[in-house]
Amino acid sequence: MSTETPETTQQTTTAAGAIPVLPLRDVVVYPHMVIPLFVGREKSILALDQAMRSGKQILLVAQKQADVDDPGAQDLYRLGTVATILQLLKLPDGTVKVLVEGAERAKIDKLYTGPYFSADITPYKDVEQYDEREMDVLARSVTSQFEQYVKLNRKVPPEVLTALAGIEQPGRLADNVAAHMSLKLDAKQKVLEIQDVRKRLEHILALIEGEMDVLQIEKRIRGRVKQQMEKSQREYYLNEQMKAIQKEL
Repeated sequence: MSTETPETTQQTTTAAGAIPVLPLRDVVVYPHMVIPLFVGREKSILALDQAMRSGKQILLVAQKQADVDDPGAQDLYRLGTVATILQLLKLPDGTVKVLVEGAERAKIDKLYTGPYFSADITPYKDVEQYDEREMDVLARSVTSQFEQYVKLNRKVPPEVLTALAGIEQPGRLADNVAAHMSLKLDAKQKVLEIQDVRKRLEHILALIEGEMDVLQIEKRIRGRVKQQMEKSQREYYLNEQMKAIQKEL
C-alpha cells in the first residue's frame, strides 16, 4: 500500500459529504469488531456529535503515536475503518463512552482539519482472488494455531475460539484473530492495510507462529523460575527442620 500522505485542507467548516474522523490511541478497529471507546478530547467529541447528527457513521483511524494529545494530519494513518455508532453515553466528567461496530475499511483521500477531523474517503475493498481448497487449508491452519496460542496466552479468553468457529469468510477470520492477539499497534495496522485476503491470512499465520515462539520461551523461563523457587523453599524448610531438631537435642 502506498505510504503517501493524503491531501490536507485547513478550514473552519467541513466539506459536504465528508465523514467525521475519530483518532484512536493504541487501538486498531477492524470490520465486524464491536468495541467500547472512551473519548475525552474536545475535537473527538465534536466529531462524535456530528456523526450522531448524520447517520451515525464515523471513520476510526489510529494515531501513529499514542502519546500525542493534539494530533495533526501527519500523526494519523491514512487507512481506517468506517464504523457505526451503536450507543453513546455522555459521562458526568465530560468524557463520552461510545460503542461502535466496524463496517468496512476505507482510505482517506482528503483530510479536513476544522473544529474536528473529517475526510473524503474511498472504500478499501478486500481482494478475494484465491483457490478455494487452498484457502480452506490455510484457514484451518490459522484456526488450529490460534487455538494453541490461546492455550499459552492467558490474556485471551477461551470463548473467543467459539466465536471463530462460526466465521466462514477468510478475511473476517484474519481480522478477528488479529483483534485478539497481543500485537503492537503498527503490527495491527499492517493487518488492516493488507487488501489481499490470502496474503492477510498468510501474514496472520506467520504472526501467530512468531508469537507462539515467544510464548513458549516465556513458558520455559517460568518453569525454570518455579523449579528454582521450589528448590529454595525445600532447602529452607529442611534447614529449619534441622535447626529445630538440633535445638531439641
